[in-house]
Amino acid sequence: MRWVRTLGLAAGVVAAANVASAQVGFPTKAVHLFVPYPAGGAVDILARTLGDELSKNWGQPVIVENRPGAGGVVASQALATSAPDGYTLIVVASGHATNPLLYPKIPYDTFKDFTPICLLASSPNILLVRADSPYKTLADLLAQARAKPGSLSYGMAGNGTSTHLAGELLKSLAKVEIVAISYKGGAPAMNDLLGGQIPMSFNNGPESVGHISAGTVRALGVTTAKRAPFLPDVPTMAEAGVAGYDTGVWWGLVGPAGMPANVLAQLSSDFIAALKAPTVRDRLNTLGATPIGSLPKEFDAVIRADYEKWGPIIKAAGMKLE
Repeated sequence: MRWVRTLGLAAGVVAAANVASAQVGFPTKAVHLFVPYPAGGAVDILARTLGDELSKNWGQPVIVENRPGAGGVVASQALATSAPDGYTLIVVASGHATNPLLYPKIPYDTFKDFTPICLLASSPNILLVRADSPYKTLADLLAQARAKPGSLSYGMAGNGTSTHLAGELLKSLAKVEIVAISYKGGAPAMNDLLGGQIPMSFNNGPESVGHISAGTVRALGVTTAKRAPFLPDVPTMAEAGVAGYDTGVWWGLVGPAGMPANVLAQLSSDFIAALKAPTVRDRLNTLGATPIGSLPKEFDAVIRADYEKWGPIIKAAGMKLE
């Protein structure tokens, strides 16, 4: 993805941010990192991996707080009302950009009430079935969906999340009727898939690779235009028969609006440095996530671009959430 190259470009801010660090002495206490989904999901894994690295670098604890609900809205609202001092942050998924399109009564302004800090990583979503599922390929699944419209449901990580949009894109492009089942995160959806409560699920790479390796689930397709390096034998959704299918998920670091410029610069620099750490990169690559790293303005541009991209699609689908 185009953001990968920003990791190197962003390295130039490190020296300037170190000067700012000397001026403000940040951080001098624990940093709280909100995760808008339950423990065990992709965002949680990413937050805890980076939190461990930054705790070592800062000499201060990074406390990860899981605050699931409403596709990330609950945690984002809590962040929006927090002090803009850098001690309360959130790791958001790409649904952060589309929530204002989906929730007509969203309790904050996505573009005015937050400070984008750093685009952290990206991954494809993956369409999964249980290992003993009768659906061996995407074609098998679509044949069932067309033979009995509405008979199949799919699990996803919450209304308006990237996994929800992945399912809706499949419905639109393949012209099938499948039923979305919303969970408070990818991990609960995976649990119900494994338990046989749902026949399929869209999950992020970090939530999926362990189960795929263990042979408990079967991957029918990855949602990006190109195959995932960590799943080279799994076809893309387009290769599997749904032409034009291409979507994925990104994760980024956001703070409240009004953060001091020097604190913002240091946080961007420190998270970029953490993403370069071999332990972090190895962990994310193993989980199927590509480390990125970006400057705040670049991340802001990504959020706005996704808002514009998905707006017409969401409107056409009549997707509105309460």
